[in-house]
Amino acid sequence: MRRRKQIRLKEYNYSWPGAYFITVCTKDRMEMFGEIVEGEMIRNKYGDIVQSCWNELPGHYPNIQLDEFQVMPNHIHGIIIIIDNTVGSRHVSTLRGVHHTLGNIVGSFKSAVTKQINDVRRQYGTRIWQIRFYDHVIRNEQSLNRIREYIRINPQQWQWDKGNLWDPKRPHPK
Repeated sequence: MRRRKQIRLKEYNYSWPGAYFITVCTKDRMEMFGEIVEGEMIRNKYGDIVQSCWNELPGHYPNIQLDEFQVMPNHIHGIIIIIDNTVGSRHVSTLRGVHHTLGNIVGSFKSAVTKQINDVRRQYGTRIWQIRFYDHVIRNEQSLNRIREYIRINPQQWQWDKGNLWDPKRPHPK
């Protein structure tokens, strides 16, 4: 069995209070959540499910706050702020005595989105997301504001997005 490369910070506890920037991509970067029209993301029914599941996270994890968020055709960007280590429940089951990590929260989000989209499509067991997700521990207000702006303008940058596989021959701005 192949071992995956560790992509998280060593010696860092991802249940610690703080702000975390995440990016989660669809499996094979399939564009399934809508389209970008004139620099604006137009979500389809699957994109609406993604947005709804994101908005519901604090109801399942009372120890988090949601910050900037953007659904894109083949990925999402968001900021999750862990306030404390209060135990809440997950989408799938209630856990007692567990400090929820960023991985728990993102995993639960991905699971809820997958279940709801597969229910709509009646394609049970179909993977929606890549196995991993990207995270960045936000360490200061300047970084937080820069990442918020990046998320906000992401639809306007779609034509140059490396994850946009629709037309890989588009020139990148200088």
